[in-house]
Amino acid sequence: MTHPTLTPIRFENGIWLGHLQAQTEPRVEVHLLGNTLDNIGLTPSDNGWELSIPVPASALSDGVHCFVIVDANTAQKLGDFTIIAGAPAADDLRAEVELLRAELDLLKRAFRRAQTRDD
Repeated sequence: MTHPTLTPIRFENGIWLGHLQAQTEPRVEVHLLGNTLDNIGLTPSDNGWELSIPVPASALSDGVHCFVIVDANTAQKLGDFTIIAGAPAADDLRAEVELLRAELDLLKRAFRRAQTRDD
């Protein structure tokens, strides 16, 4: 028996969509902050099933919210997605950009030193 394979499709209008390739109808659970979400949709589709996960309004707040999608029969992780919002997202992005700039400056200096030695 092959394991189900989940392919993300898109996240739009508060609903995360994916395609789940499986031979039989899978039992899927979605976990957020230790809780199992309700209203998960699973409809037949070409070569599998379309999975729709309505994102609760509580997950659209400051911070990082990770959704874990599992096969309820085997407890195997099928996939995940993350929503980052609010001030922490902006701070994280700024910090990442600053780190990239610092690394780029280091590379520039190293290349200039190497070029000066070659001249």
